[in-house]
Amino acid sequence: MIAELRVKFSLNEFEFSKHAVDRTILREISIREIRDALHTGEIIEDYPDDKYGPSCLIYGVTRQNRPIHIQCSYPSQPIVKVITVYQPDPAQWIDYSVQR
Repeated sequence: MIAELRVKFSLNEFEFSKHAVDRTILREISIREIRDALHTGEIIEDYPDDKYGPSCLIYGVTRQNRPIHIQCSYPSQPIVKVITVYQPDPAQWIDYSVQR
């Protein structure tokens, strides 16, 4: 699924929820960083029964070595929706990929 998400992002077949837009501004996370994190990322959690539709959580690292989490819809949709984006808190995550 991560390969399909990478393709969608490379073709600009994605959009941001209002929440995700707000969070990227508040947390100063650029689209370039999101693309970087997705390029190096892996799916660390899967939410097939999420109330707004199936989604997953991706952990990746930017070119500046900043850890980023991206929650987005499955790539089976015509347009992938970015639901939220944040820099994970090391107090809540082991190696940024497993919740404590």
